[in-house]
Amino acid sequence: MKRCLLFIAVLLCVLDRTSAQKVTLSPDSLFFSPDTVCVGQHVTLTPDTAAFHALSYYWGFCSGYLNNAPAGTNLGDNFGFHIPGDIDIVKDSGIYYGFVVNTKTRELIRLNYGNSLTNTPTVTNFGSLGGFLPVNPTSLYVIKDTFSRQWFVFVTGGFDPATSTIGRVDFGLQLSNPKPNVANFGNFGNVLNYPKGIFVAQDSDYNWFGYVVNHATDELIRLDFAFNISNTPKMFNYGNVPDPTAGNTILRGPTDIAAVYDHHQWYLFITNGQPTGFIARVDLGNYLAPDPVNLTGTVIRDNDLSHVAGQAFSFNYRLINPSSITITRDCGNLYAYITDSTTHQLIGIQMASVTGPYGNGVDYGIVGGTFWPSGISRIIRDKDNLYGFIVNPGDSTLTRVNILQCANSSIRSFTEVKPPAFSYNAPGIYNIYLVINEGTPQMRVDCKAITVTDFPPLSISTDTTICEGDTIRLFVRSSQADSFVWLTNYNIDTTHIPQDSAKVFPDYSANYPVSIFYPSGCIIDTSVNIHVSKVRADAGPNRWIKDGATTTIGGPLTTLDGQYSFHWEPYQYLSDSTVSNPFSFPPMDYTYYLTVTELNDKFHCTAKDTVVVHVDCGDLHLPNAFAPNSISSTVARFGILNNELAKLNYLRVYDRWGVLVFETTSLNQAWDGTYNDQAEPVGVYVWEADGFCQDGRHVKKHGNVTLLR
Repeated sequence: MKRCLLFIAVLLCVLDRTSAQKVTLSPDSLFFSPDTVCVGQHVTLTPDTAAFHALSYYWGFCSGYLNNAPAGTNLGDNFGFHIPGDIDIVKDSGIYYGFVVNTKTRELIRLNYGNSLTNTPTVTNFGSLGGFLPVNPTSLYVIKDTFSRQWFVFVTGGFDPATSTIGRVDFGLQLSNPKPNVANFGNFGNVLNYPKGIFVAQDSDYNWFGYVVNHATDELIRLDFAFNISNTPKMFNYGNVPDPTAGNTILRGPTDIAAVYDHHQWYLFITNGQPTGFIARVDLGNYLAPDPVNLTGTVIRDNDLSHVAGQAFSFNYRLINPSSITITRDCGNLYAYITDSTTHQLIGIQMASVTGPYGNGVDYGIVGGTFWPSGISRIIRDKDNLYGFIVNPGDSTLTRVNILQCANSSIRSFTEVKPPAFSYNAPGIYNIYLVINEGTPQMRVDCKAITVTDFPPLSISTDTTICEGDTIRLFVRSSQADSFVWLTNYNIDTTHIPQDSAKVFPDYSANYPVSIFYPSGCIIDTSVNIHVSKVRADAGPNRWIKDGATTTIGGPLTTLDGQYSFHWEPYQYLSDSTVSNPFSFPPMDYTYYLTVTELNDKFHCTAKDTVVVHVDCGDLHLPNAFAPNSISSTVARFGILNNELAKLNYLRVYDRWGVLVFETTSLNQAWDGTYNDQAEPVGVYVWEADGFCQDGRHVKKHGNVTLLR
């Protein structure tokens, strides 16, 4: 979850690619390439002089691109997870390792992937390390001190001040160490209260610092290790960080931290879950230990994700309860990935810079079967492929997220300074990636996106069908066109997007014409037809019924013409949950949800509606006649018809001379028309009853009932 991102060619985190923790990216380009080419056109790359005389080269011409949507694979639950709290992935001596903490069982787990993150890892369960691992561990962070060449895993745990601690697991020179040492720092100064999101790094003065957030008390805690990461840290409580622009504070149920170092400035990005999900940015300044009076923060939360630096973003309400965040940089852009434990979804955002403006958030949905995800690892580039891992407490599984190398270039990779000319066989945006001096302190990385267009120059969206209320983006592209003009104003949005595309959201089937203008003066007029499939669900108006009564639900506006399925939830107390108008006989107030789905080969458009059936328990309900000889069980007995009674004090039946012929306090017992095992004669009998409804109301009533033979 907690990732230190280092941009500038200084080793402030003192990390290199061999540790798989940080990639130091120079702002200077290592090569030059065209921005746009056509399918089949030769691409010639020119290395910069800075790339000459390197120890090694690796060119990837179709590398994974973080602007592309990630794919995911659920690797199952065979790793000994028990409500996993967090995961981190690193590389040591050519081997990839993952570390996971089990919140439920207080265990540290090591995953050994070997030399490829596509392998199924072997598992080592270290347990609680002699009871020194923090209880209920929730967060971890893996780091290497390149001066001492020692590896460390920091772990937070505890849900209250009495149990909250931070621990450090020392693996020494190799993460393969079978018997690591462990130290538990306790709760220095009693400042920890449900700590989460740990991050540790070394600043430019060679002092080590760490940060956690108190989830329970909305506080930012600093850990001071001085000059040696092996020291027991002192802990300093900043409290809740002020936001001077808004006049309040920024932390509300914080869950995780990601750190960024950019242009000699440190920043913390913190996910928050209360009252709804948002992100806050803490500006630390030049050093990792700012004076409290200089500490400032910004709540990043707004509908407009294109605001200037310091403004808010909430991914257009895509965040509900963000659980973890990781930040990485690739191809000159900064990317954040956030997991949401409520929606189970993965959210991505591209940032122009660490202080904004921030691009639109992308909801990638549930990737690789994520289920209540609690932790996301750092994103690791293995040459042309990108990988990240997510742990899922919902089913204790592991998800691998990947953006893989494509197969659309005539040459996939090259290992010398000057690559040969190559081409792409399909339109798209491709990523060219170069790393020199890999595995050394002089390692540098550069990557560029190249756009490949089709030829002949025209490509346009095809006619299609959408569900009512959906939005679809229409495209028309031509590599030789001057401009494009959409010739309609009906439910179309072309704001802040190129003229060669437009978002449309028609309520009815519509035709969207477009004109393409070329330098030669040629104009092509074409159009895209959008058919809108309309489905209506009408659950009917809310209604009141007497306790024990039946009513029909479902309204007249439900779509019935054609092939549709009907699904009512919950199904209890319904005559049939798969018809448009079932009978309902609930024992208490019930809310029913109707989903109508269109059934066809391509689309399954749906509509939903609700109805509330209120049940009134303000009276007692008994039949006015019964026949003991009847074959119907509901007619052959005399008793309480109410469904929502909590208690029956008594039900008594008297004959015309006042003799008590039947008495019960059971809601399920009824009179069968006998007294002393003898059948009572036909006639009118008097009854009285007394009881309480489930909502506490007292009900009492008397009346007559006719016994028939």
